[in-house]
Amino acid sequence: MEPSEIFARLEKQFAAKVSDFKGDVQEPYFSVDAEAILEICRFLRDDAELKFEVLSDQTAVDWPKEEKIQVVYHLYSYAHRHQIVLKVDLPRDNPTIATAEGIWKVANWFEREIFDLFGVIFEGHSDLRRIMLPEDWVGYPLRKDYVEQEEYDGISTQRAPLVDKLMR
Repeated sequence: MEPSEIFARLEKQFAAKVSDFKGDVQEPYFSVDAEAILEICRFLRDDAELKFEVLSDQTAVDWPKEEKIQVVYHLYSYAHRHQIVLKVDLPRDNPTIATAEGIWKVANWFEREIFDLFGVIFEGHSDLRRIMLPEDWVGYPLRKDYVEQEEYDGISTQRAPLVDKLMR
């Protein structure tokens, strides 16, 4: 099924909960209302003509000028050999959304990484804790306004520029 057909099917089923389809890009996508993400993801997985059984990637993008964090879901169907991308905008000051862990188990790890690096809270997640950084790390390193602390646990976080290492 073509991405435009997938969007049309969802638009018919969910009306105002999906919008902004972009099909003229390498990975076609559309926006989903945060409150409807689970309902739409279940439909995408369970509908026989769509059958998106795989969440191949889930990540986030920080848009500080727009005061939002965008959670991005990459879905794939092995059964039908089609794919689509969903984007959900969350307020930057309180980025909270329901976990997709009950739909695709792999969301557990993706969402922990997004929590760790962007600070997005996934409500209902079974184990929402840092996955890459220590539990007491301050801040979220992939936010564009993040300022790295000068040291952590008595160890400097400062690194010499690569050119200095090459000159040695």
